[in-house]
Formats: sequence, C-alpha cells, structure tokens
Amino acid sequence: MEAARLIEATRHALAQARTVQDIVVEAWQAQALAEAVGSHLAVQGPFEARAAARGLSEAGCRASGGLCRTASRAGGLRAAQLTEVRDAWTVLTRLAELLGEVGIALVGVACACEEDAVYWQCIEGIDAADETTDRIGGLLRRLALRERGGAA
Repeated sequence: MEAARLIEATRHALAQARTVQDIVVEAWQAQALAEAVGSHLAVQGPFEARAAARGLSEAGCRASGGLCRTASRAGGLRAAQLTEVRDAWTVLTRLAELLGEVGIALVGVACACEEDAVYWQCIEGIDAADETTDRIGGLLRRLALRERGGAA
C-alpha cells in the first residue's frame, strides 16, 4: 500500500480512538510507519537523502519497540503493508503532521490519566514523536537542497 494512504488510515484511526489504549496503540502505529517510510527511502530514495532516511528509520524503530505486543492485539502493524512512497515530500510532510497530532493526543491522555505507567508511556511517546518529527525535518531539508542542486 502506498505510504500516503497508510498515513491517512493511521490519522483516521487516531481520530476515532476513544480509549487510552487505542490512542497509545495509534501513537506507536505512527512510529512504526515512520520506521517503514525511513527504511523504504533509505533503500529506494535519492542517494543524497539516504543517510537521513536511515536516521528516520532508526528513530521510528527505537520508539516503536514496544508496539509489537500491543499491535498484535489491535490487528497488526499497519506499516507492514507499505509497498511504495510515490511522493517523498508529501509523504514526509503528512507524516510530520500525523506525529504532531499524535503528540497532542498523548498530551491529552497524559494530563487526564491517573496511572503512573500510562503517564510515563505517554511521555515516552511524546518524546518519540518529537524526535521522529525532527528527523523528518532533516530529511525534508536534504530533499530541498537536492531539488535546488546544492550539496547536502
């Protein structure tokens, strides 16, 4: 499945999430998607952006480590369906927007929760979304330099 469609599916699932567990699952789904997009671009993206794409993949991987257990109960990893990235700029921009939405949702959960474990899981997710968004920004800068014909 094309990356933009997976991002929209994750955005929709996050918007529909009503429970704390559902919001946390969608946060980790977004991180797994960042890992998959980064991995895809590290192999098939523009040469000048491959190192930055590997960094994105690594950031998503570190953040989504605990997802596998939760995702198996929620129907599996959506990111496993990734087959192509048609427009890297659009995909990365939408992914950054999704991660911003994830951060906002997690802040809401962290502020409202009464369990320490859930609170710290949300804080970890917020940090992960922030780091991954920073990696996307770096990758977008590399792509912009490439388009302008400059060295990255």
